Amino acid sequence: MPELPEVETVRLGLNELILGKKIASIEVLSEKSMRSARSDVDAFAVGAVVKDIDRRGKLLILHLDNNYSILVHLRMTGQMVYVDQSTRFGAGHPNDSLIHSLPDSSTRIICTFDDGATLYFNDQRKFGYWMVVPTSQISEDAFVAKLGPEPLLPEFTASVFSERLNRRKGTNIKAAILDQTVLAGVGNIYADEALFSAKIHPSTLVANVAEEQREELHEAIVDVMNLSIQHGGSSDKNYVNAEGKRGSYLTFAQVFRREGQACVVCGDTIQKIRVAGRGTHICPTCQQLSIKRRTQK
Repeated sequence: MPELPEVETVRLGLNELILGKKIASIEVLSEKSMRSARSDVDAFAVGAVVKDIDRRGKLLILHLDNNYSILVHLRMTGQMVYVDQSTRFGAGHPNDSLIHSLPDSSTRIICTFDDGATLYFNDQRKFGYWMVVPTSQISEDAFVAKLGPEPLLPEFTASVFSERLNRRKGTNIKAAILDQTVLAGVGNIYADEALFSAKIHPSTLVANVAEEQREELHEAIVDVMNLSIQHGGSSDKNYVNAEGKRGSYLTFAQVFRREGQACVVCGDTIQKIRVAGRGTHICPTCQQLSIKRRTQK
């Protein structure tokens, strides 16, 4: 599943391509991939103009000029491929659909604009979806309603972060920051990187993470997210950016997928362990496990 920086990279790319375009038709090739009735698609999406592209956690939101929006979730293997007479841009799972003739066997939705340009939604595993909703009701969507704060917005302060963590005092810190109801958009890669930067062992109970450590972790999450977006996400394996180029963030990763290599800080060997049911990368020297309960301010 893409993490926040990958989806933000997709948003930024599509923002340069489809704003101001009028939707002429939407062809649904897989009913599972469209969670709205055909009548709603025709009434509220076809004929509308894309006026903005937003993101909430890992969800893309195409705002239309009629107070409706299209929610797009890429899930694990989703792609957005834009094609016009002179341009082809692909975003998402990097299989050959990004460069081969479309539609193909993975194409689920075809959105055609009135200038002849086409936006293809491809999804091999059919876990992704589109849904047309009133813009005013986006916050009521079952997926969106559960999401925690956005880590890249000014409102995501260290105090807000600490308060959200307190909801998961009895669990380990990695599980807490992977919980999308605590914080939106953070996945395995960025959890490992932020915890290393803050020098916190991922198995440490939330209750044992001191306030100053929480502040450091808050800063680390914001920094690692911004760094990843600057380099096109972590898409060396599952995602490419909106120009079909693989993200370069992992070139700069300090622990993720660096097991067996020397820590860039202390020189000890990076280890891969399992925490919160996920493969987890740590430096055993820089991130020593704290088992002593600390009193939160």
